[in-house]
Amino acid sequence: MLVTRVLSPISTADCRQPLFMARVPAGFPSPADDYLEGNLDINTYLIKHPSATFFVRAVGDSMKDSGIHTGDILVVDRSLEAGDNTVVIAVVNGELTVKRIRKTSGALCLVSDNTEFAPIPIHEDMDFAVWGVVTSVIHEF
Repeated sequence: MLVTRVLSPISTADCRQPLFMARVPAGFPSPADDYLEGNLDINTYLIKHPSATFFVRAVGDSMKDSGIHTGDILVVDRSLEAGDNTVVIAVVNGELTVKRIRKTSGALCLVSDNTEFAPIPIHEDMDFAVWGVVTSVIHEF
C-alpha cells in the first residue's frame, strides 16, 4: 500500500462536537439515552502531539486486514518511537508506504496486513526511514 499525499498541517482550531453518553451496540437495538456527556474536540481525541502530527491518505489494499483501505486518512505521529508490530509510514528507496514493522532475530522487516503481499526485508544498503507511527485511521463508509 502506497501513501499518495500528505494532507495539510494540523489546525488547532476548536472543532468540538456533542458527545453523547449512550453506547451504541453493534448488535440488537436498545433505547437511546438522551444525555449529553459533553463536547468532543476531535483534535484532542485523535492528536496527542499537534506539532509532530500529520495526515496522509492511503491507497491500495496491503493493510486491509488491519482496517486501512484506499481513501482512508491516517493520523501519523512523528514523536512516537516505532516499535515491533507498530504500523508506520516509512520511506523505502524513495517511496512512501504504510506497513507494520516486525523485528525478529535482529532483522527488520516491513509487513503488510494482507497475506497476498510479501514482507519487505530492510537491508543496510537500502534507503529507509520511518516518518511516523500511525495512531488512528479515519474511514468513511
